[in-house]
Amino acid sequence: MDAVLMARWQFAITTVYHFFFVPLTLGLSILIAVMETFYVRTNDETYRRMTVFWGRLFLINFAMGVVTGILQEFQFGMNWSEYSRFVGDVFGAPLAVEALLAFFLESTFLGVWVFGWDRLSKRQHLAAIWLVAIGSNLSALWILIANSFMQEPVGYVIRNGRAEMADFLALITNPHVWVQFPHVFFSGITTGAFFVLGISAYHLLKRRGADLEIFRRSFRLGMIYDLIGILLVILIGHSQAQYMVRVQPMKMAAAEALWETENPASLSLFTIGNEAERRDVFSIRVPRLLSLLVYNRLEGEVKGIREIAAEYQRKYGPGDYVPPVMLVYWAFRAMVGAGFLMAFLVLFGAYLLFIRKAELPHRYLQALVLAIALPYIANSTGWIMTELGRQPWIVFGLQKTAEAISPNVTAGTVLFSTIAYTLLYGALMVADVYLLAKYARGEAHGEAILSLAEA
Repeated sequence: MDAVLMARWQFAITTVYHFFFVPLTLGLSILIAVMETFYVRTNDETYRRMTVFWGRLFLINFAMGVVTGILQEFQFGMNWSEYSRFVGDVFGAPLAVEALLAFFLESTFLGVWVFGWDRLSKRQHLAAIWLVAIGSNLSALWILIANSFMQEPVGYVIRNGRAEMADFLALITNPHVWVQFPHVFFSGITTGAFFVLGISAYHLLKRRGADLEIFRRSFRLGMIYDLIGILLVILIGHSQAQYMVRVQPMKMAAAEALWETENPASLSLFTIGNEAERRDVFSIRVPRLLSLLVYNRLEGEVKGIREIAAEYQRKYGPGDYVPPVMLVYWAFRAMVGAGFLMAFLVLFGAYLLFIRKAELPHRYLQALVLAIALPYIANSTGWIMTELGRQPWIVFGLQKTAEAISPNVTAGTVLFSTIAYTLLYGALMVADVYLLAKYARGEAHGEAILSLAEA
């Protein structure tokens, strides 16, 4: 049993758990702020009840995100001390800003918002939820600045065997941030929108309760919000993939199981590969389509795994620079497949709702209830593809993952803590799903729901 492998599994498990809650926080916070803005502008009590109903669910999700996120930073010192020693001067700066600025902003004003319904003016209370939404997304930005340094190191110098910050401005203007953050931002919008659409569809199917109008309005607002989110996440994802070909060509080659360099390059629809021999066992490919996606034309070279691996060996020395190809390949397809299925559901629903002005079929509403899972699938597999595709590097071109492990950590120790964390997080996930389901199924009326403090 290998300590590096166990530490990687532990970080992957705890991060996927945590990332279940982050995109919903990013997207739902903005949508709740929009709902309260409508309430302040119109003084329509329905918008107030919408704000409070979705606010309860937001609070449950936010609390779970905080609890599961705390563990992440401890792992850098416990399991990955060599990584922390090597890049802590650079990597720690954006994380410190995130904690001291963004997280304190969102958590402080979330408390103000929760307990300020009857203590603040409407506009002051509205400002509080907008600051929560801004703080949440600023938090994501600073974390992605740190992650982007791992993907594309900039603004550093190597001194005394450590990477030290040389240019903070270069760090925050890293080109990788500005293709990664918009993708995460609009993924959050899509997650929040599908969450609202699915729960609203559930209540519309029931067709009961005094506040059915709340879910009709939530559904329409969620549909508009989702149109923005899913279309932009696909467009930005396309730009992100084009950028990735330039800076991390191995990741794209693995995502396409492209063993040999091609010009023009074909896109894989379905591939079963032999990783040991680096060849296809069975493959269905569309000629020229990968070149079109990468270069916006039907011709253009896309380097294959063999050529890139040889280049890396010449540049970085002997070693295996190929990530787990089929895991990256299928994670990429799960992300893209879930994304285009969401796009189809939203475009079809928007056509019926806003153009045909027709009543939505029951089967479509039932599909939306189940589709709450789709953004979670896309978010998780997208993260897995992003991080696995960078292997064997923990900081691309600077430090390998095997070099980053704490020297005194044993595989048995990491295995024990991984089992403990998995069981604990599993229990927390059950509690989270139970609470979300309980409050999501509840009616959005009555005095109890008017006080978020009671949640």
